[in-house]
Amino acid sequence: MTAIASPSSGADGLAVERLSRGALIRRRFFRNKLAVFGVAVIVLMFVAAFVGPYFSKWSYYENDMENLLQPPSSEHWFGTRMVGVDVFAQTMRGLQKSLIIGLLVAVFSTSLSAFIGSVAGYVGGRTDRGIMWVVDVLLVIPSLLILVILSRYYQGKSWLLLVVGLTIFDWMITSRVVRGLAMSLRERDFVRAARYMGVPTRKIIARHLLPNMASIIIIAATLNVGGAILGETGLSYLGFGVQAPDVSLGTLIAEGTGAALAMHLLEAAQRILTRCAKHRDQIVPDTEHHTEQRADGHRDSDALQFIRL
Repeated sequence: MTAIASPSSGADGLAVERLSRGALIRRRFFRNKLAVFGVAVIVLMFVAAFVGPYFSKWSYYENDMENLLQPPSSEHWFGTRMVGVDVFAQTMRGLQKSLIIGLLVAVFSTSLSAFIGSVAGYVGGRTDRGIMWVVDVLLVIPSLLILVILSRYYQGKSWLLLVVGLTIFDWMITSRVVRGLAMSLRERDFVRAARYMGVPTRKIIARHLLPNMASIIIIAATLNVGGAILGETGLSYLGFGVQAPDVSLGTLIAEGTGAALAMHLLEAAQRILTRCAKHRDQIVPDTEHHTEQRADGHRDSDALQFIRL
């Protein structure tokens, strides 16, 4: 459909604007301020991840041997690690990798769940029962444990294998939701009319079912992005995801955990020593005063015993 809007006359003679399905979805989307804000945040994250490294002098794999474990400065915005690697460059690289993996997993898993769920809900019968049996089996399998066990086969290879693994275990819940919507839509008059006219099943699913489930599918895709990023970050943190020399948010968190704990301990020790130094002048005179009072008390008692004698 090329025309976005076409005017037509209504029953009262007034012009009525007819919007295409895409224009209607866009209008509803931009009316939702929270959704627009979320998309703006995601776009800013992508821009920062892919444009930010061009403003840094250092790459994520370069070592500055003259600045080891340094705080943030004009040359190293986020500081450096113990080996002199720029933390800002590594953060941008990790953000790139995690966002790409999350986006690819969301696109693939949502597309797979929309296709399988719509086929199961529209066709029904043995096809529906067989697909739902597979979905139920995959739902009870501990996906994280399976990915950890299979990590020996994809570690050291392309990170696209990690995308495939996350996609396999990320489509089942959405497919059940799409299946329920498809079972409801197949009883509508326009779907029945298309079926009686001999329209093939694939065209009914593509033209009538999926467009009417677009809002639910978009919501599922956005949720899958966050879930995929969390899954990749957790696997990389445990050492089963993205491997060195590449970087992701999970590997950055794993490498910085020890330093973060050490900094907190050093900060606590510094505060204790600072407070002790601050109140030293109050503690020492009090101690000396008590010592002098005890000494005077002993002298007085000795004098009284001498007088009695």
